[in-house]
Amino acid sequence: MTILNINGKRRKTQLPADTPLLWLLRDELGLTGTKFGCGIAMCGACTVHLDGQPTRACVTSISAAEGKSIVTIEAIGQDATGKKVQETWLELCVPQCGYCQSGQIMAATALLKQKPQPDDADIDKAMSGNICRCGTYPRIRAAIKQAAGQAEAKS
Repeated sequence: MTILNINGKRRKTQLPADTPLLWLLRDELGLTGTKFGCGIAMCGACTVHLDGQPTRACVTSISAAEGKSIVTIEAIGQDATGKKVQETWLELCVPQCGYCQSGQIMAATALLKQKPQPDDADIDKAMSGNICRCGTYPRIRAAIKQAAGQAEAKS
């Protein structure tokens, strides 16, 4: 049995230790905000925070997450930075189809917690690997800047 700390709650699982964290979250716990995209850590749709670091849940085993704090999109709004990012995302109408947005929000929140005033290069680095098939990258950048308190014209 593995015990994990997910969104501030202790959760037990009998799944094999090598099971990807994504499947525990979605299939066992019903936390479906974390999306399956590519399964090889290339798209970012499955991003969660592991001890505050953006982590791809599709390639992270349950055993690798044991003993760490796991935060999913369902709980990111409980954090002041995460809440600000979510509010800004809505205000600027960032999502188009929305599929990738939980991963985008998780990556943006981690960035702003690590670097509260990111420049364009910081944003590019932190958000690389988070693919948006709809191409809302200009709105994503504007939302990150606005959440950071940096003035930027709305897209």
